Amino acid sequence: MNYNTVEEGKTIAIVSYLTIFGSVIAIVMNNDKKNTFASFHIRQALGIILLFFALGYPIGYFDSWMVSSAFYLFFFILWIYGFIGAVQGQMYLLPVLGPFFQKIFKGL
Repeated sequence: MNYNTVEEGKTIAIVSYLTIFGSVIAIVMNNDKKNTFASFHIRQALGIILLFFALGYPIGYFDSWMVSSAFYLFFFILWIYGFIGAVQGQMYLLPVLGPFFQKIFKGL
C-alpha cells in the first residue's frame, strides 16, 4: 500500500472508530471512492462496535462486577489497538477477531 492511499484514507479510518455513528459516516464517506486503508479500518471498527453491542446486553445480566469489568476492558483495549493503528497509518489486524471482521464485512 502506498503513502497516498494511507494519507487519503486516514481521516475516514479515524472517524470510523468514533461510535456507531462515526462508522456509518465513514461508510458513506468511503462509498464514492473506495480507499483500501479506510475500508480496512471501517471493517475493524464496525466489527468491534457491533460485537460490543451484541455481547454487552447479555453480559449486563451477570451480577459480578469482575465479569462486566473484564468485558469492558477487553473491548476498550481492542478499540485502542485499532484506533492507534488508524492514527499511525498501519493496518493491524485485531487479535483473534480481525480476520473474522475482514471476512464478514468484505463488501464495505
